Amino acid sequence: MGMKPIEVFKALSNESRMQILEWLKEPERHFTPHEGIDMREIGVCVSQITNKLNMTQSTASQYLSILQRAGLIKTKRIGKFTYYQRDEEAIRSIAEYLMKDL
Repeated sequence: MGMKPIEVFKALSNESRMQILEWLKEPERHFTPHEGIDMREIGVCVSQITNKLNMTQSTASQYLSILQRAGLIKTKRIGKFTYYQRDEEAIRSIAEYLMKDL
């Protein structure tokens, strides 16, 4: 496994970060597409996540950065916007780690 389990668990120890991952699992259920972007293919815009969390942009960005460093989400930059999506392979990997090694 390429990720460090302890970093994943630290990232998951916050209710808002867990909520972000839950929303990104089914983005079309929780967000309106931003500028016609395919949320499954590209991701969800940082501004949409910030608005839904109802917190400052700097706090939301910090949470997203923690999830990204833990390897749980990926980013795509298109123009001046950054889009986030779950890294399903990484999430499967941590689930396998939990089942086999822990």
